[in-house]
This record gives sequence, structure tokens and C-alpha cells, in this order.
Amino acid sequence: MAEMTGTPLLSLAGVHTHIGQYHILQGVDLDLPAGGMTVLLGRNGAGKTTTLRTIMGLWKPSRGTVTFDGRPIGGQPTPDIAQAGIAYVPETMAVFADLTVAENMVLAARSGPMDPARLEWIFGLFPALKKFWQFPAGVLSGGQKQMLAIARAIAEPRRLILIDEPTKGIAPAIIEAMIGAFAELKRETTILLVEQNFRFAASLGDHVAVMDDGRIVHRGAMADLAGDEALQQRLLGLSLDAHQ
Repeated sequence: MAEMTGTPLLSLAGVHTHIGQYHILQGVDLDLPAGGMTVLLGRNGAGKTTTLRTIMGLWKPSRGTVTFDGRPIGGQPTPDIAQAGIAYVPETMAVFADLTVAENMVLAARSGPMDPARLEWIFGLFPALKKFWQFPAGVLSGGQKQMLAIARAIAEPRRLILIDEPTKGIAPAIIEAMIGAFAELKRETTILLVEQNFRFAASLGDHVAVMDDGRIVHRGAMADLAGDEALQQRLLGLSLDAHQ
């Protein structure tokens, strides 16, 4: 099993998570290097979203440790984890539909008024947000809502962003636009991305971890997995060539 290189920013060691009677995570071991993007892949039900939610404190690990920048955060309250510099963009996007795009962003900037230079940088990543700045978020398309959800997560600088399936249900043209935004974003911060669109993941990921049945079964360079069709078939039951 190939190991990720680099100083870990986030480490999960022997993490187990139960949700009610269900034992979802069954000993997750993962070291996340600082910088760039790590992609978490796996079949539906493998435990990817539960891993993100456990890191964020939305689910409490029943065993094992979660360490961020050398400090244990497993089981800590979610606001404390966010205050440490971690942001989470859930699959549901969780934008406030009745509020304007501007109001959504104001709420996300909890430390005070947004830095104008940072806001312009965000507009550069997601130009549609500037166009619809005074519109209710509920009128945005699915892709635009996803852009707003990510923009909310980066309204203030974050050391780590957890993003759950940003391309799900999004039009191909929007996905192409998001590739450029993510390429720029990962230069500023560390990203842990859960994604089913293998081409999107392969075009952006620096590192990859593959989950199966609540455990990490492969770790390594994304380029190595993208270039090995047999390994893709074994781990994921697909090949990149079949998902052009």
C-alpha cells in the first residue's frame, strides 16, 4: 500500500464511528499532507461522508484518534473544530435560500466584515456570485449554489476544507468551470475532497485514498491511480478511460 508523503496536517488513527446500531467506520487510518488536494474515493456506502462528518465533529468517534495540526480534535464540538481552521461543505450545500448571496457570505464571515480583496479573489473563482450578489440564493442553479457553498467555506482563510461531492447533479459545463476554481483554491489551502466523478478527481487530486467497508484500503499518488486501469478496476470497479 503506497503511503502519502509530506508532514501530516490531519491524522486519523484507528477511527471507528457508530451511527446508532451501525458500525460505519471500522478502523480508518489516514494521514493528510499539508497543501494540495487529497481525494477520498470509494463505492457508495464505503464510509466517505461519515469520515468527513467525524473529522468535523458531527459524528463522534467511538474509538481511535483524530489529530489536526498536532492537536486532538476527535469528539470535540463542531464550532471548536471550525475555529481551529477547518471548514466543511456538505453534499447538501446548506445555503440559506431566502437570504441573498451577499447575506449568505456575511453570515459566513464570522470574524467581522469580509476583506474586500478576499471577496474579489472569490469573485474571480466564481464570477456568477458577483452577478447574483443581491439575488436570493434560492434562485441560483444547482451549480451556482454549490459555488456559493464553497465560497462560504472560504469567506475567511481556512487551513483545511472538507468538500463532499461538489459535482453531484451539476451540469458538465459548470463542472469544467469548477476545475479551474479548485485548481486555484488548492494553492491557498489544503483540501480533502469526496468525489464520485473520477475524471474531475483525477484532474485535480495530488493524493488519493480509497475506502471500502469503512476502512482505507489504498493510499498513494492520484497520478499513479489515474494511470493504472487495472488498479482502478480492482479498487473501484471502473476505469478512467470508461468515464471520459
